[in-house]
Amino acid sequence: MKGIITVLGKDHVGIIGTVCTHLSRNSINILDISQTIVGGYLNMMMIVDLSAAKKEFTILSDELVKLGEDMNVIVKMQHEDIFNSMHRV
Repeated sequence: MKGIITVLGKDHVGIIGTVCTHLSRNSINILDISQTIVGGYLNMMMIVDLSAAKKEFTILSDELVKLGEDMNVIVKMQHEDIFNSMHRV
């Protein structure tokens, strides 16, 4: 099972490290990552492997939202199937 994680907000030190540390602690592998900083704002997208995750998807998703709130950025995770369905032409 794969997930799509997005991170959006004003760039500052520690965002990527904090998100990646949380993923690592929950046995979530980053398969692909893309990031752009435009005008001081970070836009990051990750594709992650959730097959070995230590927690349920909804719990992990809620934790990432909270993590983002603590850093004053928006962090969201969607299941790959939902993401693909939403972006089908």
